[in-house]
Amino acid sequence: MVPYPNPPAAADDPPWPEELRFAPAEAAPVMQSGSSTPSASGSCLNWLFVDLNSYFASVEQQVRPGLRGRPVAVVPMMADTTVCIAASYEAKAFGVKTGTVVAEARQMCPGLVLVEARHEIYVEFHHRIVEAVESCIPVSAVLSIDEMACRLMGRERSLLTAMELGRRVKTAILERVGPVMRSSVGLATNRYLAKVASDMEKPDGLVALPLDILPEALRRLTLRDLPGIGARTEKRLNEKGIHTMDQLLALTCEQAGELWGSVWGERLWHWLRGEDFEMAEAGHLKSLSHQHVLAPEMRTSEQAWAVAHKLLHKAAMRLRSHDLWAGGIGLAIGFAVPRSQNAPISSFGVPSRGWKSEVRLSECQDNQTLIAALSRLWASRPTGAEYAHPYFIGVQLSNLVPERLHTLNLFESLEDEQSRVRLLEVMDKLNNKYGLSALAPATMLTAFKAAPTRIAFHSIPDLF
Repeated sequence: MVPYPNPPAAADDPPWPEELRFAPAEAAPVMQSGSSTPSASGSCLNWLFVDLNSYFASVEQQVRPGLRGRPVAVVPMMADTTVCIAASYEAKAFGVKTGTVVAEARQMCPGLVLVEARHEIYVEFHHRIVEAVESCIPVSAVLSIDEMACRLMGRERSLLTAMELGRRVKTAILERVGPVMRSSVGLATNRYLAKVASDMEKPDGLVALPLDILPEALRRLTLRDLPGIGARTEKRLNEKGIHTMDQLLALTCEQAGELWGSVWGERLWHWLRGEDFEMAEAGHLKSLSHQHVLAPEMRTSEQAWAVAHKLLHKAAMRLRSHDLWAGGIGLAIGFAVPRSQNAPISSFGVPSRGWKSEVRLSECQDNQTLIAALSRLWASRPTGAEYAHPYFIGVQLSNLVPERLHTLNLFESLEDEQSRVRLLEVMDKLNNKYGLSALAPATMLTAFKAAPTRIAFHSIPDLF
């Protein structure tokens, strides 16, 4: 019997404050002609999904044996006002989780050990884990620092063989990377459901969702157990009369699309029925972003502007590495205010007011154009005593266009654009080899120590 455990723990991915998030980019089409569908056999599986448990905290416990068995929280800096970005299962037992303010975490768990994040080590372990998984099965897609998906082929797709392969993957990680590095493996007919399965049993789980038990298994979940449905989406669904998985599963494809107001609802409808089409290949990246929470001593306009420059510099390098062009840029700023003003508390535990703005661009990927646009956004930010202490900076590049669809600016010659592209290629090569500060705008140089490279859970930096 395939197990159906309790709902999963919260994900280890601290989000942007809700009031500072930009609207999501338009989703790609639901299905293309020729998209694959599940086999007629209800026990055949197509995907194996690997999710490392409490990854950052587990790495720290692996590297430092004295932390094993103790409640550990990984933090971006040693300050009571910041939040935990990861927690060990010993800490989660006390209610400490990603996003918990450090001061509250200390009260919840008096014996809590705080560890400042060491992102270079997490990247090193990530590569070792990928190698361990690939000793058993090729990795088809690395989806985050602690998640990866593998397509099953041929005889691997049978339920018993896939389950055994999942056990081998888990064992390989423990033997090749370390005994603390537990993982949960999910198996299903599509990548989305394999992710759902990996979340169903933590830590150290192995769950399969073949088609013949899929409807009953999904009915045991809550709406929040589905990737992509957070607190705000759940509230919106509740307002439209959807409170349970039974009600969600009863919708038609058209109703699901209308409920979400986008094709994402239709894609979810297909996924929940086991249909297999490539999530990552349905379209290129629509946006990319970087964010940073400023240390208390950095919360000035001058330092925040320098950090904004660095975030844009990193985003522009990522943009070019994916051969994309940006058609828009956004800037989000969270301003810290005194607690006496009864301002809303952000997800980072800071009483704050949020501001964000976006502008459209002629398709570009060069720093000069992007910095000019960022400067315009910065000049339009609110000023005055209430906005003197920025604590959060977020930069987003949006309306991304792949190289093959890029439209040449009518006011520039092809030679000028090609010369600029060649210059940027040289700059990026030097920065990748010698570090981000090798070639950078002088206005952001003060930000490098204050805003070191951090790892988002959905990406693995190549810049160490």
